[in-house]
Amino acid sequence: MTSRKNILFIMFDQLRFDYLSCAGHPHLHTPNIDWLASQGVSFSRCYVQSPVCGASRMSFYTGRYISSHGSTWNGIPLKVGEMTLGDHLRDQGMDSVLIGKTHMQVDAEGMERLGLTPDSIIGARVSECGFDAYIRDDGLWGVGPDGAYDRKPSPYNAFLNEAGYDGDNPWHDYANSGIDDDGNMASGWVYSNACKPANIREEDSETPWLTRQMIRFLADRKETDGRPWLCHLSYIKPHWPYIVPAPYHEMYGPNSFTPVVRHPDELSDPNPVYAAFANNVIGTAFHKDEVRNAALGAYMGLIKQIDDQMGVLFDYLKSTGEMENTIIVLTSDHGDYMGDHWMGEKDLFHDPSVKVPLIIYDPSSEADATRGTVCDALVEAIDLAPTFVEMAGGVPRYEIFEGRSLAPFLRGDTPDGWRNFAISEYDYSITPMSARLGVAPKDARLFMVCDDRWKFMHAEGGFPPMLFDLHNDPQELVDLGRNSDYEAIVNSCYDKLFEWSRRVSQRTTVSDQQLMDRRGKTRRRGIVLGVTDEDSVDAELIAGYRGKARQKHI
Repeated sequence: MTSRKNILFIMFDQLRFDYLSCAGHPHLHTPNIDWLASQGVSFSRCYVQSPVCGASRMSFYTGRYISSHGSTWNGIPLKVGEMTLGDHLRDQGMDSVLIGKTHMQVDAEGMERLGLTPDSIIGARVSECGFDAYIRDDGLWGVGPDGAYDRKPSPYNAFLNEAGYDGDNPWHDYANSGIDDDGNMASGWVYSNACKPANIREEDSETPWLTRQMIRFLADRKETDGRPWLCHLSYIKPHWPYIVPAPYHEMYGPNSFTPVVRHPDELSDPNPVYAAFANNVIGTAFHKDEVRNAALGAYMGLIKQIDDQMGVLFDYLKSTGEMENTIIVLTSDHGDYMGDHWMGEKDLFHDPSVKVPLIIYDPSSEADATRGTVCDALVEAIDLAPTFVEMAGGVPRYEIFEGRSLAPFLRGDTPDGWRNFAISEYDYSITPMSARLGVAPKDARLFMVCDDRWKFMHAEGGFPPMLFDLHNDPQELVDLGRNSDYEAIVNSCYDKLFEWSRRVSQRTTVSDQQLMDRRGKTRRRGIVLGVTDEDSVDAELIAGYRGKARQKHI
């Protein structure tokens, strides 16, 4: 790109790829995100590397598959030593700042072993996934019989208390609860309460609060020395609890819902892994139309609120002249089944779960030719990290990154040898489903292979695969994995999975180019193995090993 821009990396939590009007939703109008799409490139086939928050996000932040970085589920730490966006970008003179959520769990034992303290600059960055945290809030302030889910202080709760909301956890009691007819708290954890307005002023709810933090950051930044930045603005919604403040709570009802995508045959002799997830406590709840209807209305309202806040943010960027100097990337960490395939939340590899929106706007003139276009290439979430490094003026370190830069697509070019299949992984060993299926942690692993025609799932532990024909069954309703007529296709998918599994993923300290530069150089540094006699080798290589024998010794 002609000049280095700032980068605004926007992520929503649990936003489906198809719940935007620019993606074809007939009733949920998102004009502000649509405007961004009209000014940039929309990637129609972007897959995340895992369908669960923490693992997916660590792949975004490292540019690596989950089996490479090792943070395989929520609460499993990203090991000390994994390079993240902040490490790569700071090498290019660009700051890396966080506003909102990461779901990062710190490797406390690793930090202690290396003598890193959280209150040091390096320790703080290691603790925050490489970011300098302007404000971090993961939005998971649930409290149960065994204590709090997240034990860190909540900046959002502190804001609510200062704004006059009482109690120890106004995140739940106000922002994520309504009021029933008897004046009692109607918790957003209960699906039947999703149609009620959250008991909070709309401007004080999580999404507007985070937008204000972003605007405050932009204002603060104008007073600094102008060092370029990437800011990860990571929204908490439309993730559950499914409840939204007025007026968004009543904007959408059954007349604006698209039909649920499921068929009774999916539950007839199902793949055992699929059955375990479809019949878990969340899936069973979403089998009920009343649950889907209540949750979906709130979910769509949360998305509408998000889009309105994008309008606030974009207007600020335009009014301050920053829009012309800011690359904007908008995506999600995974999707939400919302009852499709008899599932709730995420977990498996159907498109509602692992396919996400991805829009990239670059104000540079080199991107003018692609404005408003749609790119159908197979893209993975890990592609963003090397893209950001290239946008920052650097050369991506592909001995570390397992994704590839998307920058050529923004210029209208297709990189040579672009991938012909995408991979996603899921380690579910910490979930009740692994116990239900009777698998040890090492076998509680799932792998997706998706190409232009087929979607394939392999399950360790001796379970049969799943297979969908995306041409003839784009809604992924008919599992062909156990159909002998498709044995050749299944074997071809296994070949792709085997090809991917043979990748070089752990040699991250030396690049391919450095290896090639070293070829044949060892002899010139004194290691001259394979010499039959002195006349069989270049005399220069053994000059230091010839001459009169030394005789002076004690």
